[in-house]
Amino acid sequence: MDDDGAELQGAGLDAIVTEFDTYEDYLDEQITPTDLYYLEDVELARQLVELGYRGNGEILRREEFEARKEAAEIARQQKANKKPKKLASAGKEFDDFPLLQALAQREEAVRNGKLTTIIFIRDRNSKKQEISGYIDFAHRLKTENMEPVFDRKRRLLPKPSDLSFFNWETQTSTSNPTPNFQVIADNEAGLLFKNKRDRKIINVDPKSRPGDNSTRFDIVTDEYIQVVLYDHVTRRRT
Repeated sequence: MDDDGAELQGAGLDAIVTEFDTYEDYLDEQITPTDLYYLEDVELARQLVELGYRGNGEILRREEFEARKEAAEIARQQKANKKPKKLASAGKEFDDFPLLQALAQREEAVRNGKLTTIIFIRDRNSKKQEISGYIDFAHRLKTENMEPVFDRKRRLLPKPSDLSFFNWETQTSTSNPTPNFQVIADNEAGLLFKNKRDRKIINVDPKSRPGDNSTRFDIVTDEYIQVVLYDHVTRRRT
């Protein structure tokens, strides 16, 4: 059989396993009213179909049917996963919320990997303790449901699990790498972040240049004590 014939046959068999929920349903389709009249037993009729004594054309064995059923389900799930995710900021207004507006403008580019954004926030937590930290926006989008943040039901604040976190009252300090950034904390230049995709350094010292392909944006807002965004346009190394 040539490749075109094999593909057509495969497509037909896949259509069969998509049409029928169970192997029994598939067998039942091959049974005629005349078969049931003479056999008077649906299970016997199914066995005869499975053995090839009834039905039209080549009959799939149970193992093959179930294997193709599983393959069709995997293909369906893969196709569903390829659908673009709805933006967490979609359909929302942020005219009076500069940080949320800035993040909404970046969300799509960050999700598709064209941009990485580090968010620096300094503010007070629920215990009125001053905290600050650097957040990998892409990592938060991937690991958390950000819709409550864009709906203003939950404030975006740094956590001990973020790139960098510091509690000024308890003197608690943490740093963690993410899939996008490596933290370089013990350096004469101060805190640095290395982008894992293009290995460029992002310098968050306000007195220094942020680095190649990186831009610093100070967000003027009443929402927080201080907010700074560091955008890094990612380019693959050649």
